[in-house]
Amino acid sequence: MPELKWNTELYNLQHNFVYKFGENVIEWLDPQVGEKILDIGCGTGQLADIIHHSGAVVTGIDASPEMIKKARENYDDIEFFVKDATDFCFDEKFDAAFSNAALHWISNQKEALQCISNSLKEHGRFVFEMGGKHNIENIHCAIRSVMMEEGLEGKIPNESNYFPSVAEQCELLESAGFTVSDVMYFKRPTKLEGEDGMKLWIGQFCGFFFKDLPNESRENITTKAVQRLKNTNYADGQWNADYVRLRIKAIKE
Repeated sequence: MPELKWNTELYNLQHNFVYKFGENVIEWLDPQVGEKILDIGCGTGQLADIIHHSGAVVTGIDASPEMIKKARENYDDIEFFVKDATDFCFDEKFDAAFSNAALHWISNQKEALQCISNSLKEHGRFVFEMGGKHNIENIHCAIRSVMMEEGLEGKIPNESNYFPSVAEQCELLESAGFTVSDVMYFKRPTKLEGEDGMKLWIGQFCGFFFKDLPNESRENITTKAVQRLKNTNYADGQWNADYVRLRIKAIKE
């Protein structure tokens, strides 16, 4: 999993589309009163709160201490824990698990999906959305190209996000004991606010590209990547991220 330190204020203000789009995923989850539901990669807690107000008993986990700290500040009536999605357990099993925009940060999918499966009751459901194959391909390609041109090919990280095809993710789910019941794979160009929208997006979500570089190199690469992306991701005065999403509902057998 690429290392990333989250700026929770920027996440909530500039990139709140992450959890706003997740509200549609909750419709697939269809939480019921009294159900115990696990929110995996809960971030700052907005979607967990929506699930909570459906009458379900929700528990949120995230690997980021910064995210969990903010979630606890935002919603003191929900339990949140700092836990790695590949290595967690609870005393009681959950009726359902939910995840939005989190699984693509996890390289070790087999362990994560098996851990999620183990946390569910028999016939428990797992509903999630993540980046799918070709997600933000323009952005990552622009950064890599600039780094190569700058003679920094050896600094390009071996590991980045995990963006699977439908077939790849369904196969992994089945190997973890799930049966896939519903799938959506779709393009969702996403508006980035402001003239600095792309620069801020790269700063928030692509920090792992720059972890071994000084700030000056980081700024230079970002500036050149943004210039390059004007050809593909900027039109009529508006930046867009080339999102491709994969949404799945699966049942534990």
